[in-house]
Amino acid sequence: MPRQTKSEIDDEILDCAAGLFARHGFARTSIQQIAEALKYSKAGLLHHYSSKQALFDAVMVKHEAQTSERLDHVRTFAPGIERDRELVEGAVDFAYQWPGMAEFGHYLSREQIGDNPRLTKLGLDLLVVMGVDLTAPDMQRLTRAFTALAGANFTARMAVKMGLQKEWRDMIIASAMDALGHKAQDD
Repeated sequence: MPRQTKSEIDDEILDCAAGLFARHGFARTSIQQIAEALKYSKAGLLHHYSSKQALFDAVMVKHEAQTSERLDHVRTFAPGIERDRELVEGAVDFAYQWPGMAEFGHYLSREQIGDNPRLTKLGLDLLVVMGVDLTAPDMQRLTRAFTALAGANFTARMAVKMGLQKEWRDMIIASAMDALGHKAQDD
């Protein structure tokens, strides 16, 4: 088995830590818990990140960068069904590849977003990409968009836990598209 690169090791650490921070919160997550989840020693983990705060900060930076990158990609599509499909498929694939970071996104929206201007901006950017006019929001579109993305994210994370990514992917996407108002015959 080939040895992991530094980038792969960092990604593994950050995704694991993100999931634990999301489940337990910053205050109730310890470096020891994260190290054990990774099968590292505490000293081994501290070799990569000097403190819990440094690790949390790295998770925040990674999450912000990943979200910005995904939103920038979706912006290349014209508003409509194809953009919605790209947004939903991106959310599902992201949760498959980064289940801890996907869970962390829910944690941020629940606990942290109002406290951080950069995260608030990302949240507003997400609304715009979802087709919500911030000056006069369409509450039906807003509700449909949040339901579709939150549902897709949660269900994709469950598929990962159950090892059913391949079997559930198309159904998750179809359900989220339906929540957005795009019936199967529209596809």
